[in-house]
Amino acid sequence: MTTSTVYVRRADRNNPAPVVRELFERCGWLDLVRPEAAVVVKPNLCTDRPEMLACANTSLSVLRAVCELLRERTSDVTVVESDGARYPAEAAFEATGVYRMAGELGVRVLNLSTDTLVEIPDPRMTGFGLSKTWLEADAFVTLPVLKTHATTVFTGALKNQWGCIPRYDRILLHKYLHELIGDVNALRPVTLALMDGLVGMQGRGPINGYPIDLNVLLASRDPVALDAAGMRLIGLDPRACAHVVHASDIGLGIYAAESLTLDGPWRDVATTAEPAVEDWAIKVMNRVSRSGFLTRNVLLNDGLFYVLRRATNAVRGGVGLLKRLVGSRSAATRRR
Repeated sequence: MTTSTVYVRRADRNNPAPVVRELFERCGWLDLVRPEAAVVVKPNLCTDRPEMLACANTSLSVLRAVCELLRERTSDVTVVESDGARYPAEAAFEATGVYRMAGELGVRVLNLSTDTLVEIPDPRMTGFGLSKTWLEADAFVTLPVLKTHATTVFTGALKNQWGCIPRYDRILLHKYLHELIGDVNALRPVTLALMDGLVGMQGRGPINGYPIDLNVLLASRDPVALDAAGMRLIGLDPRACAHVVHASDIGLGIYAAESLTLDGPWRDVATTAEPAVEDWAIKVMNRVSRSGFLTRNVLLNDGLFYVLRRATNAVRGGVGLLKRLVGSRSAATRRR
């Protein structure tokens, strides 16, 4: 029976470098990255909002530790991200401290949205070329954050590559989301994946949830196994995540519990996170994203979007308050 190994270690969020080194060594990284190989590193930099950086984006301390280690092997290291719907990648690089770190370590920083693009022979991807630098790298290291996700249940080592689709309006591809995540990963397979669980996210992830302090790092050569392990670590069932199942079906890795070897203090660090609920507002957004016209004129229209978001959050708050009031009255009635 084919098996995959996932490693988990407790880590100091202020100095994760020793644990990063151990995890890379456990994964046999020297066999994966030859001397002077071209290595692309993809952190998850999904926001430039200062108040959300700590739990939504890959920790700078983890990214630095990975880049320092890789620089011992090669001088050709590139940190990449694509433009977001409401911010350029450069804003996320700046807000997270990536530019400063890159200058100190001598690594390259690249906005995939500005790179030479290679068209993909897939009708779903027409007009959505992929970065030549990313596709042609000798090795690819993905550094996701352990987070819940309101549409995909979980976002980790596989979903992080959604950010390698370099158009800011990639939400137009959400109608293919669950299968396309795996298919994009198949085009440029992950060499090694390290998941940042120092501060993860629970609730309405991947951006609007709240922190979950795990103080752990996880790593594997198998991104499917890593996501499955990360989900189980916070009380989620990998079978509920359609893109994890699809990625396994097309041969990118293994998610079945009986096929995974879990190395580390799993029982000690496991917890139960608040899942992300695909509520009515998320469902409406996903429905709207099926239309190019509505996506560009509503979802990507900042003037209109922020007004609608404030109204939506007000309705969410009112609904939540009403539920609490009804619950309190029901409890009072039962006590009588």
